[in-house]
Amino acid sequence: MSFKVVNKFEKKIAKFFGSPYAVAVDSCTHGLELCIRYQQIGVINIPARTYISVPFLANKLKIKLEWRNDNWRDCYMINNDFKPIWDAAVLWKAGSYKPGSLMCISFQYQKHLSLGRGGIILCDTKEDYIALKKMSYDGRLPDIPWREQNIESYGYHYYMTPETAQLGLDKLDEAIKTAPKKWVVTDWPDLTKMDVFQEVTEIDPYLQTR
Repeated sequence: MSFKVVNKFEKKIAKFFGSPYAVAVDSCTHGLELCIRYQQIGVINIPARTYISVPFLANKLKIKLEWRNDNWRDCYMINNDFKPIWDAAVLWKAGSYKPGSLMCISFQYQKHLSLGRGGIILCDTKEDYIALKKMSYDGRLPDIPWREQNIESYGYHYYMTPETAQLGLDKLDEAIKTAPKKWVVTDWPDLTKMDVFQEVTEIDPYLQTR
């Protein structure tokens, strides 16, 4: 199956959310990781209630982790500098892209567009699209044999397969027509109470309502 189907899926998702570009990846968490690497973020500040893979990124990337109390809905920002990065894993709303940002959506099996696994990064510049596309696919572009490319930067094996993209296209119309689940912040536990995070328990009071 050709990677052209991935490009088609990206364009349809971008149109739904209202972003100029979209980069399909194998998970929302890997999408966030690529955005952090791309902008060389040194600190992430996240709600105490979120999915556990997000704070694990701080350990993986050897960056600082800060917590905040935040009664967030649909999405939240993870950085205080550079272009905003939004963890929008549970977001499903037409035209909800926030201009000037990088937004990561999840297609994990519990999400509204349920593909078993998968995610997408929404962005609004061609520069961001090309850079993140290459980063997601081992530093190369998927439509040219890698032996014919001069790989100029590091990349990661985080691309969405054509098979997953085709499944997304098959299920997209129904997902657009149906109402998504209303997630609330208490759907996630307070991660700061887990043993694995006891070394990082300080919550910044100035960031409680952002």
